[in-house]
Amino acid sequence: MTGFLESVKRAAIEAVHAEKPVSVLHGTVESTEPLNIRIDQKLVLRRDQLILTGAVKRRTEKVIYADGTTAELTFEAALEKGQAVILIRSDGGQKYIVLDRAEAIT
Repeated sequence: MTGFLESVKRAAIEAVHAEKPVSVLHGTVESTEPLNIRIDQKLVLRRDQLILTGAVKRRTEKVIYADGTTAELTFEAALEKGQAVILIRSDGGQKYIVLDRAEAIT
């Protein structure tokens, strides 16, 4: 029975690896309207394949100060053509989460 259980475990692990559930990638913004990000020579991701985090899009947030006053702050964090980005591939490669910009360390 132990051999059978080990075979099932091994098959499950191989299935997860075959699915490639998550991997980190680097890309470059090719255009912003429409948003396209190039991963390599053959793969360009379209907007419908991308999930943007707050770090890479324009957003407005409400801020409440200690004295009780409020204000709305707008963060101009939208991506620009030519920027390098860090992405996570999910759903077996159907969707890509754009985490943030990438900068070369000098």
